[in-house]
Order: sequence, then C-alpha cells, then structure tokens
Amino acid sequence: MELSKFLITFLILQALFPANTPLLHAAPTNSIVFREYIGAEFNNVRFTDVPVNPNVEFHFILSFAIDYDTSSSPSPTNGNFNVFWDSDNLSPSQVSAIKNQHSNVKVALSLAGDSVQGNPAYFNPNSVDSWVSNAVSSLSKIVKQYNLDGIDIDYEHFQADPDTFAECIGQLITTLKNNNVISFASIAPYDDDEIQSHYMALWRSYGHVIDYVNFQFYAYDAGTTVSQFMNYFKTQTSNYNGGKLLVSFATDGSGGLSPTDGFFTACNKLQSQEQLHGIFVWSADDSMKDGFRYEKQAQALLAASH
Repeated sequence: MELSKFLITFLILQALFPANTPLLHAAPTNSIVFREYIGAEFNNVRFTDVPVNPNVEFHFILSFAIDYDTSSSPSPTNGNFNVFWDSDNLSPSQVSAIKNQHSNVKVALSLAGDSVQGNPAYFNPNSVDSWVSNAVSSLSKIVKQYNLDGIDIDYEHFQADPDTFAECIGQLITTLKNNNVISFASIAPYDDDEIQSHYMALWRSYGHVIDYVNFQFYAYDAGTTVSQFMNYFKTQTSNYNGGKLLVSFATDGSGGLSPTDGFFTACNKLQSQEQLHGIFVWSADDSMKDGFRYEKQAQALLAASH
C-alpha cells in the first residue's frame, strides 16, 4: 500500500510540474508573436489600417499610458495613469471591433515611453506601496474600459533606483495577473547603462511574471550589420536569460538593422537556430506612409516559420 501511495503522489506531482516545464519564466500561449506599437504620434492611424496576418499571434500596443496629469505642463502623479495615446482613433469601441474582426488579435497598453509633452517621462514614485496601489487601481480601470489584454513597460527615464523600480513594476504586474486584469506583460529595454540597470534588476526579481522582452534593437547605431545584430541578440539573450527576447525594427528612420539592410536575413538565421520568438515594430504611426510593407513581410516570415 505504501508503494502505491508513493506512486500516486509522484504521478500527481508529475502532472502538476512536468519535467520540461520552465518554472522560472512565464510561458505565453503562442510560440511566435508579432507586435506593433500604435497611437503615440497622433497621425490618425487606426487598427483597421494595419494588415493582420491570420496565422500569427498579433498584439497591438497602445502608446502610451503615463502616470502624469493631463495639464498643459504635466507633472508626475505617483502611479495614477492617464491615457496619452490617440484615443479618438483608438477608442474602446475600436479595440472591441478589431478583436471581434480578428480572433488572433490582442491589445495591450505601454507605460510611459520616452516623453510627455516634449519632456522626459520620469519614473518617480513617492514610495513602493503608494505607487503600486495607485497604479493597480488606475490601470485596472483603463484595461477594463478599453477591453485590453496586457501591459508593456517602457520607462526610459528614472528618478528612483533599480531596486525600487523592480519592486514597483514587479508587484504591479504580479497583482494585475493575480487579479485576472491582464494575461501577459512585456518590458521594452534597450542598450544603455541606466536602462539596463533598472530592467535587469526587474528581470532578476520578477522575470517569472514577464512574458516578452521587447528589446529595442533599433536603439543601436544606424548601419548595424547582420553579424553585429546577431552578436547583440546573443548578448541580450544572456542578459534576459530564460526570456522570450523579441527582435525589432523601426520605421521612423532611427537606428539598428533595418529591413533594407538585412533585418529579415538575421530573422532567418535566428529561425534556423530556433531562437526567433517574435518581431515587433515601432511604429504603426510611421509605417502608414509606406503601406505597412515591412509589417506584411515580417508577419509572412513568422507565419511561414510555424
């Protein structure tokens, strides 16, 4: 009898924790994802303007919700977030419509970004507890109002140390997930000492609740080569060990490895190494003028790689 009890216990544990289950990091439902930031530049882009390939998991990321007030000279609000994206063209009803139109579409919002009304958008909490409480409350309201699925963290300026950032953001994501407000979360770091110190502190403590790393490869120098890009990818894979590191390009003329200089060649190399977890683009606002040609190409590559 004792042996059979042991076997039953063992089988139950195996069912709960299969040997190949990664216990440290969150596992998204779909293996490959395409993501697009939208709404930061107020040029009237709509979800329906952007081509959606039915054979990828597609995430729109609304840019941005910022914990600043909406006055003509905005100031920090200690976690009380407001909508700063083009909500006339990207409204709650339009979120519902695009999700109803495409079963593979999810919509997230991104926090902070680079600036607010032309000035740096700082991470500036009064305390961990008060910031988290305000952020959970304000973001839960926005997520429910807009019928959103996830959040992205894109703070780029800090008036708090890395450990405070890690605790605030880590507790925010954990609470929103535990409350079933969101189903996924991502971070959007780039290669800068201050940025990396904050995001890697967050990763070390809370990597298990972060589903994607939207690494801003377009923040590297313009003229990046394929071989340089592959080395950058290897370095950041090590920095965010165990994470789903997504590759990226920008359509606003900024840096990195561009689609015209070999970005898709690099993607094919990563795919052959089984390291291509997804692609994201900054941003739909800039891509509209070219008819989203590279979004179509990126999604086709991901769809073919299944």
